Amino acid sequence: MTKAAEIDIVSVSKIYGQTTAVHSISLKIPAGTYCCLLGPSGCGKTSTLRMIAGHETISTGDIRLGSKVVTDLPPARRGTAMMFQSYALFPHLDLVDNVAFSLKMKGVDKAQRQAKAMEMLTLMQLEPYATRKPAQLSGGQQQRVALARALITDPEALLLDEPLSALDPFLKIKMRAELKKLQTSLGISFVHVTHSQEEAMALADLIVIMNDGKIEQAADPRTVFEQPATAFVARFMGDHNVISGKVGEVTSSGIRLDVVGGGSFLATGRPGELGAPVDIAVRNDRVLIGEAPAPGLGFTGIVSNVEYRGSTVKLLVNGAGIEDFTVILSDTDFYAQPITVGQALPLHWGAGDVIVLGRLDS
Repeated sequence: MTKAAEIDIVSVSKIYGQTTAVHSISLKIPAGTYCCLLGPSGCGKTSTLRMIAGHETISTGDIRLGSKVVTDLPPARRGTAMMFQSYALFPHLDLVDNVAFSLKMKGVDKAQRQAKAMEMLTLMQLEPYATRKPAQLSGGQQQRVALARALITDPEALLLDEPLSALDPFLKIKMRAELKKLQTSLGISFVHVTHSQEEAMALADLIVIMNDGKIEQAADPRTVFEQPATAFVARFMGDHNVISGKVGEVTSSGIRLDVVGGGSFLATGRPGELGAPVDIAVRNDRVLIGEAPAPGLGFTGIVSNVEYRGSTVKLLVNGAGIEDFTVILSDTDFYAQPITVGQALPLHWGAGDVIVLGRLDS
């Protein structure tokens, strides 16, 4: 296998006519990293992946793979391979010829390319199906053929565009484990586009969260989960409540945030200027039921929804100028003292469970 190489994206933009799809992003993906580009539809993640692959021209900036600037190179000369969402297998060819196709295009002789294709099919545990056509395979098997075809060129990085989106939920989980195992054994970088937070958390060493063509945060999964950088990240990852307001007071350890027409809350962290807009985040599984032990660390609201989720129960609470504040309780705690819609509920959290969020420069 080819040695893995670092991917360095330097001030890269993509402009389509009047629309800027990617706004001057910079990102280093270390060699041998499983990187997930995560974000909602239209955030620029697929455009970024296609620019790394060479399937999309770069409007400004450069992309390096190892020591080589690949900005103007065609896809076949970059040292990357791309696996498309549709798999794009040839229906009339058997698996060996599907996998060997790129080597055929490079003029590799038949015996050599078929031997290499069988090697890749063996790696994917598909050698018993070598003479079958794609239509005779399951979705998961077709995906492994597409992976084998992408990997036969010994790329320094494999680029995957929503590779699990067409699979059923059980197969998704199985293929997720296979992708991670494959990346670990090959030792090359995988750059994987997804809009699934769960998929990114399960797979990535590095999660890059994109919004509106910009990078909101690039960090390991635990950092993204525990310390979201911005209100967008906290909301998109879904594990924090975001409270927005203005700085009512700067304290020795942080700030007091005032919600318009609502409550006041304390947060430790970077102090803002008095009156400046500010967002704070509270982990929804750290919220406790009961009166706050100190002012600014809780509020009383009305329960608007109760959702049973098996091992946990999700509550939505409105109050203190906040809508849809989420509380996650264990099912044991919930059923020991059931809560109903319309009930007034006092909530609180520890001082260490609230953080001041940053804001992207616009």
